[in-house]
Amino acid sequence: MQENENIVWHEQHITKDKREELLNQKPCILWFTGLSASGKSTLANAVEVELFKRGQKTYLLDGDNVRHGLNKDLGFSELDRIENIRRIGEVAKLFVDSGLLTLTAFISPFKSDRQIARSLVKYDEFIEIFVDTPIEVCEQRDPKGLYKKARDGAIKNFTGIDSPYEQPENPEIHIQTDQKTVQECADLVVNHLIKFGYIQGNENDYAI
Repeated sequence: MQENENIVWHEQHITKDKREELLNQKPCILWFTGLSASGKSTLANAVEVELFKRGQKTYLLDGDNVRHGLNKDLGFSELDRIENIRRIGEVAKLFVDSGLLTLTAFISPFKSDRQIARSLVKYDEFIEIFVDTPIEVCEQRDPKGLYKKARDGAIKNFTGIDSPYEQPENPEIHIQTDQKTVQECADLVVNHLIKFGYIQGNENDYAI
């Protein structure tokens, strides 16, 4: 798409650094990726609850919720799914600029799309969290009945069935939800944020 020469970036007086100082946290994108029913949304919600308890400023972008509004015009073709993630990346970038710890829960099956999202912010402002759950476990959970519909041919281009999921090669956090409780998984994410200085720890935290 061609850039419009009449559109110019407008600098703001309140910068990200000032917001970061005010909120006393280092903003970033926590990008939860994994198969449908892997536990992305459940885990992202649990992490946000823990951060909220600590007084951190957050916002959670969930795949289904975003398709009710911002991305309601998109379907599930490969091109639409790519555009879905592109828009989310841009929105998450704005939220990081606002100083928030921004959680996103999307299948985001393609490495190239996740890399584009990563490239929108500074190298240490994107934390890829691979919610690694075997497809057999996801199908057993199947809370929306989507895997059954996909197996029956009622849903096309379904990730893991007739559309690929490209696993992260070097995620910052690798979580296997079939081997730990939701709370244990959430603690892994929170501890990562403490260890690398995104938030401050307290005396009740696990030794890191």
